[in-house]
Amino acid sequence: MLIYLRVLKESFNFAINALKNNKLRTFLSLLGVTIGIFSIIAVLAAVDSLKREIDDSISSLDNSTIIVMRFSFGPTNIPRWKRQQFPDVTYDEYQYLSRYMPDTEAVSFALNVPSTSIKFEEKSISNVQIGAISYEYYDIESLQIAEGRFFNESESNSGTPVIILGDEISNTLFPSTTPLGKKVRLYGRKFVVIGVLKKEGASFLGGSKDTTVFIPVNMARKIFGDNNGSTFPQIVVKPKSGVDNAGYIALLKQKMRLSRGLKPDDIDNFFVNQMQGFTDLIDGITGTMNGIGWLISGFSLLVGGFGIANIMFVSVKERTNLIGIQKSLGAKNKFILFQFLFEAIILSVIGGLIGLFLVFLVSIVASSFTGDFDFVLSPWNMFIGTAISAIIGLIAGIIPAISASKLDPVEAIRTGM
Repeated sequence: MLIYLRVLKESFNFAINALKNNKLRTFLSLLGVTIGIFSIIAVLAAVDSLKREIDDSISSLDNSTIIVMRFSFGPTNIPRWKRQQFPDVTYDEYQYLSRYMPDTEAVSFALNVPSTSIKFEEKSISNVQIGAISYEYYDIESLQIAEGRFFNESESNSGTPVIILGDEISNTLFPSTTPLGKKVRLYGRKFVVIGVLKKEGASFLGGSKDTTVFIPVNMARKIFGDNNGSTFPQIVVKPKSGVDNAGYIALLKQKMRLSRGLKPDDIDNFFVNQMQGFTDLIDGITGTMNGIGWLISGFSLLVGGFGIANIMFVSVKERTNLIGIQKSLGAKNKFILFQFLFEAIILSVIGGLIGLFLVFLVSIVASSFTGDFDFVLSPWNMFIGTAISAIIGLIAGIIPAISASKLDPVEAIRTGM
């Protein structure tokens, strides 16, 4: 064991001497490894950061949550012209599923409505996101109330003009007083503030609840009607935990078909979208991005490998005399092999560490410019970068190391002289 530590130490010293004595040659040779590691880890870190932001944005909804509407989350075999003929889901269908869908935690009706301005006295906020939902949505998304309460079943069903404010909306309109009981105006109507949501923070996908307000969906239906082209409804369903997913979705489709009176040979004129499907789609996209990053970076690593091999062949030639002396003093082939192999790995890892350091700098700069988006270089990605560097050094240095270990000591001393 001690001999290997001595070999490693000597190899490290030779690698450092190579960097000191031949700075330009070594720098150019390591440049390929540095660029390759930088490219791979930058892509991995960017994709990981992007995926983390997306997961955080949708974490409030359980993966088992189902959204029934006329649009599909992902690709579908149904032609576009046929999808455009699908009818919107209705409030009656929401009530039907609420009554007759077994093993269900909650069913909510939501209406996507245009953003608008919200006013209180002389203060106004434009482009506010409006969440028009039935009361059950409070349990589906586990909304957190900081002050006041959420609207109840009676207020939801009757369309009472009450409103829940996001944290940022509340602080902007009511910086020094409680908003509860105050009346705000939107869509030309007055709404009584009955609650304020806890601060959530910015969402990468947009539409943070801090900048959103919630109103009863039936109030929105009074304002927009049920056949307004600027809105589209959806039914949000949350199954009970432990329910068989495939069986539940099949039963849900059967209930919807029965409600719409579809014949056995008719296709479903609605889509049952599951949040798991959305996350799978995101995983597919990020996986493709990772693959492209690896492909592009592979060429840089290939060049870097040739650069390391070039350094090692030159190193073998420059130290031929020393190799002969070592062998004449009893050094075994294995000792010489590991000496040059460790040197190649150390040089490659140095190039990789430079690449990782550059990614670290870029992550700091990127995070400062993107504000709420955190570009994170994880320990796992750092480990991957270091491991790839070591593997590149191992592959690039194996042939020069073997050639050095097989040198005849007499010929090596004579050639060196």
